[in-house]
Amino acid sequence: MGELVDRVDEQDRVVGTVDRGEAIARHWLHRVATTVCRDAEGRVLVHRRAADMSRFPGQYNFLVGGAAEVGESYEEAAARELTEELGVVVPVRFAFKYLCRGEISPYWMGVHEAVVRTDITPDPDEIAWHAWVTEGELREMAGRPTFVADSLEALDRYLSRGEAVRADTLP
Repeated sequence: MGELVDRVDEQDRVVGTVDRGEAIARHWLHRVATTVCRDAEGRVLVHRRAADMSRFPGQYNFLVGGAAEVGESYEEAAARELTEELGVVVPVRFAFKYLCRGEISPYWMGVHEAVVRTDITPDPDEIAWHAWVTEGELREMAGRPTFVADSLEALDRYLSRGEAVRADTLP
């Protein structure tokens, strides 16, 4: 059996435990936790996914994250994913969640924010390239066909909030 996740309903209530691969194949809702990382200057981390990733290989994204494990909160999953993918331990702040219909399968997406003040050490099995970019550069990159389609709605929602995390707002 692979990665176990909470299967949830249209109101994000847990209805069971399933294998993530099965949830995707059967289009069952589950939870994904992501984080928008900013540096002390307010730039956003953008990365290219590794070429052998099972989902969106070689595509660019501004969200770092993955599936929430069974019983794990969005915030716990977001923090764990940052450690696994970037090698950092930083506080995350919940921003919003929404039902993402997804290109591959639907899921609830929890979006968080974090300020990363230390060097990152991306996991090469997950991240092939990364850079810190301005919001303008991010918008331009998001317009390319090589950008993860599932993150575009999250980007629109995130930027429309107008209240991005600042370096002085988190410990």
